[in-house]
Amino acid sequence: MAETAVRPWTRPHDWAEVVLGVVALLSFLWTDTNNAAMWTMIVLGALVALDGLASLAMPGMVYGEGIQVLLGVLMFISPWVMGYTEFGAISWTSWIIGALTVIAGAAALPVAQQAHRSGVAGQH
Repeated sequence: MAETAVRPWTRPHDWAEVVLGVVALLSFLWTDTNNAAMWTMIVLGALVALDGLASLAMPGMVYGEGIQVLLGVLMFISPWVMGYTEFGAISWTSWIIGALTVIAGAAALPVAQQAHRSGVAGQH
């Protein structure tokens, strides 16, 4: 795993973040939503996927994993904050993907710190 931690495009945590973001982004296609739910999931899903891609490209970018955790928390609380809890499927999608994003970001944090300490190119 040490070799995987420092090579771009190889970390499974970050690939999971990309997949979770894409699923969130597209979830309005198969669930009943309102405008608030749809746009919340599109925006947060896109941000999760883009941050995952950035972390894949630059393995030593530690703050990217912190951003991922924050985005996961925002996705988890969004049904209450944006007022779409009456739409069960999209709410559960927000809660599940939000929790999984927090877990993936937290699990990737030590790996990103290891890559950062090893001096991987792409860290700023």
